[in-house]
Amino acid sequence: MHEAGALLYVDGVHYTAHAPVDVEALGADFFVCSPYKFLGPHHGVLAARPELLETLRPDKLLPSTDAVPERFELGTLPYEVLAGTRAAVDFLAGLAGPAGPSGEERGSRRARLGRAFELIEAHENLLRNRLEKGLTALDGVTLRSRAARRTPTLLVTLEGRRTEDAHRFLADRGVHAPSGSFYALEASRHLGLGDTGGLRIGTAPYTDGQDVDRLLAGLAEFLDRTPRTDG
Repeated sequence: MHEAGALLYVDGVHYTAHAPVDVEALGADFFVCSPYKFLGPHHGVLAARPELLETLRPDKLLPSTDAVPERFELGTLPYEVLAGTRAAVDFLAGLAGPAGPSGEERGSRRARLGRAFELIEAHENLLRNRLEKGLTALDGVTLRSRAARRTPTLLVTLEGRRTEDAHRFLADRGVHAPSGSFYALEASRHLGLGDTGGLRIGTAPYTDGQDVDRLLAGLAEFLDRTPRTDG
């Protein structure tokens, strides 16, 4: 891609919440995400090399400065949202434990955040494996992705039953597993899932084994109590 003179723009909105991100290792020229995925407020984040941003000339009003990154951010910044984002990052870094006196690099926020995401990734993948084992044991449940490397978010369909009905059934039991195409309508249609998509099941740093067991029990109950619609 770079050999052809193209720039790589990576949408990491989902990935960023589950694993440490190395933009350079990805080969990304632009990397975007949103803190709402990792316990922060809802706004957009774009990371790129300053010298690359210097080459971009957005349409803007004359009062806007030409300085980077301000040339892309005309007006008063949402300071309260930025403060919330910093608080979310600090919280996540805190999952690795306090900074401590063991050296500036080991105790830096960047180092602790990297360690925290290693712990998050290990924790969520353990729960994902538990989920997959339980789901494959249920008749009529189809897992839609078994890629070797993926985030701990599963998409399932239910043979002869509507996933939106399963979503409501589980919600009544304190389990949030939404149903839909999740802004990937073209992909959903390509996979033969139509406009309704499937049931999305995911884990987070605060998810534990009891949450997984409650979901599996609720889904088993739904399958047992809900008649099939295909005869």
